[in-house]
Amino acid sequence: MTPSADAESLRLLAESVRTTMAGACGTELDAALAELGWLDMLQEMPDAAVPLVFGLLGQTGTHAPVLNDVMLHASGGVPGGTLPLPFTGGAWVKWERGEVSGTAIDDELPIQTVPRADPVRPEALAAGRLALGWWLVGTSRAMLSLARQHALDRVQFGRRISSFQAVRHRLAETLVAIEGAEATLHAATGEPDHLACLLAKAAAGAAALTGARHCQQVLGGIGFTAEHPLHRHVKRALTLDGLLGSTRELTREAGKTLRAKGYAPRLAQL
Repeated sequence: MTPSADAESLRLLAESVRTTMAGACGTELDAALAELGWLDMLQEMPDAAVPLVFGLLGQTGTHAPVLNDVMLHASGGVPGGTLPLPFTGGAWVKWERGEVSGTAIDDELPIQTVPRADPVRPEALAAGRLALGWWLVGTSRAMLSLARQHALDRVQFGRRISSFQAVRHRLAETLVAIEGAEATLHAATGEPDHLACLLAKAAAGAAALTGARHCQQVLGGIGFTAEHPLHRHVKRALTLDGLLGSTRELTREAGKTLRAKGYAPRLAQL
């Protein structure tokens, strides 16, 4: 397959996945993705399938329990089931595949607290962190898009607020954080290294938290209302950041790892 044909195939696949996500959520989306060939994509082209599917989950604001599939596949298990997942603060949760009540933070996600489980295999943890990183980047881009459009539409003192330097700086800082996180994810994709995946997830979480803060400021009061979609993306970012280690926890873990090694390994060829 030629590079142009490959790019065209991925574009068509992305359109199919986006269309599927536009009409389903939760267990329905789980079934729709399976019918679309998600598990085959995960087996045959994970480096393309994971960024595509999880990035679009973030951009569309929908959800499905496919993180389980990524981690089960990475650990040599059979996708389609569930497994206990470490959560921030030493908690453990399970992302159910059925329709159950959600968490206090995000009432749409079927995540339930479970007793402490055995440690997750390193390869599964690395793959899961990469997948969550792409989801966080997608969510960040959705928040930035909402804030940017508001800045272009909102008029104050006879001027669009997109002309105000403070607003431009917040949007620019959000974009820089997102682009940096995405570059880190690309560097960690392919041959997943535990430290590289840890740092990529931490960078994606930091970008999402930065985006939530700046985009809320740009949107002002409208961003707090139930009618505006921003609050859903903010809640989603908080939940995803906590899964498999929060930004703060992962940063500390990275520091301990580097101190133990006594040097900083090269994680990307520049």
